[in-house]
Amino acid sequence: MAPYIFMERNGIHIIDLYKTQAKMDEAAAALCQLAKSGKRILFVATKKQAKDVVADLAKRVNMPYVTERWPGGMLTNFATIRKAVKKMTGIDKMMTSDAYKSLSKREKLQIEREREKLEKNLGSIADLSRLPAALFVVDIMKEHIAVAEARKLNIPTFAIVDTNTNPNLIDFPIPANDDASKSIALIVGKMVDAIEEGITERKNNKDLLPEDNEEEVEEMKDEAIEEEKEERRPRSNRRPRKPVAKN
Repeated sequence: MAPYIFMERNGIHIIDLYKTQAKMDEAAAALCQLAKSGKRILFVATKKQAKDVVADLAKRVNMPYVTERWPGGMLTNFATIRKAVKKMTGIDKMMTSDAYKSLSKREKLQIEREREKLEKNLGSIADLSRLPAALFVVDIMKEHIAVAEARKLNIPTFAIVDTNTNPNLIDFPIPANDDASKSIALIVGKMVDAIEEGITERKNNKDLLPEDNEEEVEEMKDEAIEEEKEERRPRSNRRPRKPVAKN
């Protein structure tokens, strides 16, 4: 995180907000392109100070989110997750049937509890019929399993990265405090605004080809990686050596 730290005071690292702003704009532009091509972005935030904020903002643009617990293998074993979602919809259908009405109170209570458990863990991703096009993560240390699964499947990752994390694990890192609810609300709010803008543009231009947008996002991703390399490259005061002519 050294390139993103402005200074250290009393053992506390202060993030360079100019770089935070630049990375926010970069991430927002990429998310706008994804939303414009009709792609789905999965928001992941299970920490206490982020879950309610992220859930409310993700609902605003009708995007899936995970705020309770990351089910291991959700991306790498997506077929199993889809089975659990189908099970939940099956319970919903059964609860409206005549057979359900004839069950005893104990049996009804067991079914309702199972339904509540599935709703808590999978409710927000019930309409996610395929793998998301990208992940937005709050606190990559806490959500390291989600980040690892996304990297394994080459799914682009967007995340708030604090001074105790490794931004190289993320395609579009945003250096900021991932513990403060106001900081999280501000950054996620800007990302949701960008997604909303992309959705609006898509509605206004239905003939837009998704392949073009995917290429643009990949180009932006490559540019971001190149910028990271430039920022991490140590500066040298040595003059370049003159080439020696060979006989």
